[in-house]
Amino acid sequence: MNASARGTGRQYWVGLRALLILTVVLGVAYPLVITGIGQLAFPSQSNGTTVSLQGKVVGSALIGQSFTDKKGNPLPQWFQSRPSAAGDGYDGGASSGSNLGPNNPDLLKAVKERKQTIEKVDGVSAGQIPADALTASGSGLDPHISPAYALLQVDAVAKARGISTDSVRKLVDSHTQQRDLGYLGEPTVNVLQLNIALAAMDPAGNK
Repeated sequence: MNASARGTGRQYWVGLRALLILTVVLGVAYPLVITGIGQLAFPSQSNGTTVSLQGKVVGSALIGQSFTDKKGNPLPQWFQSRPSAAGDGYDGGASSGSNLGPNNPDLLKAVKERKQTIEKVDGVSAGQIPADALTASGSGLDPHISPAYALLQVDAVAKARGISTDSVRKLVDSHTQQRDLGYLGEPTVNVLQLNIALAAMDPAGNK
């Protein structure tokens, strides 16, 4: 074997060793280390901030979900989420807004239908309904609603469950998340967590 061939073989061997080492370090060791740190330091966030009820995972605190019947009608015994335009609703694989302009006929029709449904279910007038109850979020996965929308639903939820409005209103207040650092964003209410707390209430309205 001449010197040129030996040099070429050496280069191939060096390249192969570099490939194997980098595969082990970056493809195996690094992901395992980062996963381990995440599980130790931030277990909830690393696992998708899952929410459980009676030992069963029922959703994620980061992704909204619907509380409707098979026909899409809102169930009055549950607080309702913000509308979603992601796929059939809250589909992580189709996360997006509707991309419809403010004067689009389809959007105007959807807003009108949502308004009529809320007026009927919650027994309120159109002027009381906040914007987040009528419009979908940019991601379509928003798990939160405004405190105003949550409080708007209190009377209907209390009536459907046969519990006092005061106890349901206190539940909403206790699940209202204030602005981050006291000034960033707006107060919000996580609908899934609120509904789980609601399910844990006894007929007298106690948590």
